[in-house]
Amino acid sequence: PYRLTENSALKEFVFFSFQSFFEPTYFLYLYLVFVVRFGFVSLFELQYYQVFDTNLLYIYLLKVCLNNQGLIENKLSHNEKKAVGIKRLSLIAMFSALAGVLMSIEFPLFFAPSFYKFDFSELPVLMISFYLGPSAGVIVAFLKVVIKILIRSTTTAFVGDFANFLTCCALVLPASIIYLKSKSKKSAVIALVAGTLTLTIFGSFFNAFYLIPTFSKLFGLPLDVIVQMGTKVNPAITSVNTLVLFAVVPFNLLKGTVVSILTMLLYKRLEKIFFKK
Repeated sequence: PYRLTENSALKEFVFFSFQSFFEPTYFLYLYLVFVVRFGFVSLFELQYYQVFDTNLLYIYLLKVCLNNQGLIENKLSHNEKKAVGIKRLSLIAMFSALAGVLMSIEFPLFFAPSFYKFDFSELPVLMISFYLGPSAGVIVAFLKVVIKILIRSTTTAFVGDFANFLTCCALVLPASIIYLKSKSKKSAVIALVAGTLTLTIFGSFFNAFYLIPTFSKLFGLPLDVIVQMGTKVNPAITSVNTLVLFAVVPFNLLKGTVVSILTMLLYKRLEKIFFKK
């Protein structure tokens, strides 16, 4: 009884009932689905209309997003396609929201300068990529940054947020690709070790040649001042290279190791809840 076409307002607006507008979880969920399909759009650009059945519209939106992305196999029936698509986008939205919240909860480490903050946001990204593949992991890695910016804004002119996205991909992509080739406990261990090493190597070069120099120019701080911030927590840090060696390398090793251990402990347990066939 309620039909929309993609060529109508669907490309420009997300429709909500007034009832769902006052339900923050549902609001965030549909907004994330919109972002996945059509790209980022400011909340202030969305327009809200009252509809008779939000559930029908919600299912239709998920179906359009799924079909246009080609995320389902042709051999599935119509009902199976709808179920697979809704589940996939539901998981992407759910784990993006969780990762975004975790990214907002960060804390410094004793061996690194205060501008290096530790968080657990890579954990949901890694788990969803193990189940849905590397492409889903990249989408969730991007959306978690968007959500974090919506929650807490940015203090680094998006440079730190961009760095977080890239380093997250450095961990998730090799790990998920290796694991999906052979889904076993041994394969998972190899995948997580490879992801941690990739994160550490990439993060080291990225900090040395891009991130630290960019922060220096962005905030008008000489490199010596940034190095001195590292010297305060570790006297062995006397240059950019030693800052990377004694702060960035152990930071990324610790993050990759902690996230990997938590993934090994939690993935099979969460699989029974979220990843049922």
